[in-house]
Amino acid sequence: MDSKKIGNFIAKRRKELGLTQLDLANKLNITDRAISKWENGRGMPDISLIKPLCNELKITVNDLLSGEKLQESEIKTKSEENIINTLDYSKKKQKNYIKIIIAATLIIAIPIITLFSMFLIDFNRMRNNEQVVFSTWGFKYTAPIDLSSEKIEIAIENYLTELNDLEYKHHKDEKYFVASNIYLIEETLTKAEYRVYAWVYGQSYYPNENGEIVSGSGYSCPYMIIVGRINDDYYVSSYETPRDGSYYPQDMKRLFPIYVRYQMDEVYSDGTPERLKLEIDERVKEYFNLEKLD
Repeated sequence: MDSKKIGNFIAKRRKELGLTQLDLANKLNITDRAISKWENGRGMPDISLIKPLCNELKITVNDLLSGEKLQESEIKTKSEENIINTLDYSKKKQKNYIKIIIAATLIIAIPIITLFSMFLIDFNRMRNNEQVVFSTWGFKYTAPIDLSSEKIEIAIENYLTELNDLEYKHHKDEKYFVASNIYLIEETLTKAEYRVYAWVYGQSYYPNENGEIVSGSGYSCPYMIIVGRINDDYYVSSYETPRDGSYYPQDMKRLFPIYVRYQMDEVYSDGTPERLKLEIDERVKEYFNLEKLD
């Protein structure tokens, strides 16, 4: 349907009948803005208003939909065209309604989905004792402090210290000290056992015959350590280090993930042993009540 042509026809018939837009609007119980909208071709009368409008304008429905006063010979042909045009217009209008409904649904749904997704992210983080990201729910959540990595590190260093004291002491009052740099802690599915990849620095110290604190045997090498857990207590169940010589490269591949190996390859250029030695030096001074360590 040609809305512009129909609008001009409505305006023409209204004027021929001596009606203002307000007069016609009052007869149809609508606003004069609706009449103006029709006459400007910016819209069509609602289907419930078509018959009353035709009665007021003293025209037929076919006249209105054709946008002109029809002759008797044109009525049949125009009627068929108007039926087809009306169906096409209804389909277009229905499509527009569907588009509006889809758009409105998306406008409502997207914020809801976004908020729900944010809630799920925060809820999942809270379940894992992690700090929330969004805090959009009117409350704050602070995750409990997780000291598992620190406890694992302490368990490893205590175990290796005791082991070294038992197996490698060569002097009276000799004491081993161990410091470690942990690269990765892999948690098993049961969360009761951990595979720990670390670089360990160990060094013994003892007082000589002059009472001076001197260093004894020591080592600096990578460790793959299995740490178990009972409740909140951690313990070393086993460990393995790569063998020396030609076995070293293949043992490194077998024991350590490639990501960890890349980091360990830089150990002598990134200062890891030096930092671990500084940690041990502080422990030695405290243990032997020294002002400084030569």
